[in-house]
Amino acid sequence: MRFLRSVFFYIVLFLSTMILGSSAVIGSLASRAWPNWMARIWGNVNLWAAGVKVSLAGVENMNSGPYILVSNHQGWFDIFAALGKLPIRFSWLAKEELFKIPVLGHAMSRAGYISIDRRDRRKAIASMNRVAEIVRQGTSVFVFPEGTRSADGVIKDFKKGVFILAVKSGQPIIPISISGSYRILPKKSWMIHPGQIRFSIGTPVYSSGADAQSRDSLMETVREAIRANLTSEEAGDDRKAGLQTPGALSQNGGSI
Repeated sequence: MRFLRSVFFYIVLFLSTMILGSSAVIGSLASRAWPNWMARIWGNVNLWAAGVKVSLAGVENMNSGPYILVSNHQGWFDIFAALGKLPIRFSWLAKEELFKIPVLGHAMSRAGYISIDRRDRRKAIASMNRVAEIVRQGTSVFVFPEGTRSADGVIKDFKKGVFILAVKSGQPIIPISISGSYRILPKKSWMIHPGQIRFSIGTPVYSSGADAQSRDSLMETVREAIRANLTSEEAGDDRKAGLQTPGALSQNGGSI
């Protein structure tokens, strides 16, 4: 049964990406909102195909904007669930490689998603400056500060770029805890495991200053807010693990 569910999901994923992605590209010529509608349908269709339910808590914390939405990253289904279920429109800050995927990459560009080259520190900083301006103009953005999905569902270290972005934009961060997603499609596996994902949306967190110490404090505060709504296994044990050293940005190959 799980094998058949998995095959069905990948067929739906391919067809929905081709059909809705093409529709997003074409429809964007007439309406800037059209790609976002297609993205919402795409997310919900693929959740349905995989047999995944999503519960939301704390939706009332998203009562105005713009926001910088910051979440832990457990797997593919974080993206489907965020697009399909979150009640506000937002853009993604996504790695450059995704924009090179046929149809999907064009649709992402048309939807206003922003690429970031994590291998090139100068380009990454330029992207952050561009995103800060977009947020100041009223568009919320969604970022995974871990940079990549967790193999075991346990929250990993955060990179500093998103917190520099928060300071530059002057807008609040909404911490979002995603729980259970890693069980749906474990890393290095192709088999789908139907189940439930829980999104816990926290209260806005504001930056208290632009200096390095304030950014580090902001990063730790947001990471702890996310950890607070994860299971004990997902939250891990080291409550200081998310606080990187001042040289971490350069030590991580320029990643932000």
